[in-house]
Amino acid sequence: MTHHLLTLKPFTTREIHQLLEDAKRFKAKEMYQFHEKLYVANLFFEPSTRTRNSFQMAEKKLGIEVFNVEVETSSVQKGETLYDTVRTLEAIGVKGFVIRHFKDNYFKEIEHMNQIAIFNAGDGCGHHPSQSLLDLFTIYEEFHTFEGLTVTIAGDIRHSRVARSNAEILTRLGAKVQFISPDAWKDEMNIYGTYVTMDEAIQTSDVFMLLRIQHERHDTKMSFTKESYHRAFGLTVEREKQLKPNCIIMHPAPINRDVEIADCLVECERSRIFKQIENGVYARMAMLKWGFEAIVGGEWK
Repeated sequence: MTHHLLTLKPFTTREIHQLLEDAKRFKAKEMYQFHEKLYVANLFFEPSTRTRNSFQMAEKKLGIEVFNVEVETSSVQKGETLYDTVRTLEAIGVKGFVIRHFKDNYFKEIEHMNQIAIFNAGDGCGHHPSQSLLDLFTIYEEFHTFEGLTVTIAGDIRHSRVARSNAEILTRLGAKVQFISPDAWKDEMNIYGTYVTMDEAIQTSDVFMLLRIQHERHDTKMSFTKESYHRAFGLTVEREKQLKPNCIIMHPAPINRDVEIADCLVECERSRIFKQIENGVYARMAMLKWGFEAIVGGEWK
């Protein structure tokens, strides 16, 4: 049975901890070898820097041959369906597909394909499991537990697949999730957290996670200026000084400096933003290991 990693919802908490343990082993430079040569296609229908290159680095570290499919010059531009694109690449020997797509739940048309492994690199406003896993790994490295932690997610909640994915899994792992957002960007369908004021969040947070404004997913122009948004909903220098002593700052990036977070805080002592990016490679190695074990097997060396 092929493993697709489309969301973290089907994973038990025990399985999540196993993925984190694998990421930890990869970070400690332990080696893992699959029992046969693997070929993976990266298909990105949306722009990406961190996710695409992090997956590619993870693939190369695992000895996987990588095909970066240029969607702009592929038969997608001639009207080819996602299924036909994947089926074509499968026919020439590709066993794994890392896909980012602008449509929510794009994977519904291909998830029945059980001879390959599909890794969701982000679907519209839906899910972002690899970002969630690297965020979990970063938090776990810091606190060695999720139980009793208060995690604040601040920003464009409605359009954020990061907020949706993180809130669900963090709640299951024992953390309390709370949101800060302008009224227009609240997601009342997200039942895994409560909305609080900025003052409440500053006083109670163990993790303060900022989100990028998802301009490309908005139907109307933002009513805020960059300066007014930063004052109302951003992590300013003054607010950072009021955070709990051990509170860490996170952001999935790309960062709008001096909008969701003050420029000077991006690499401050509390910040784990670039640590998240580093950890993304190990988290994605763990995902690839999990997905391909069912197809070809492998072992730690």
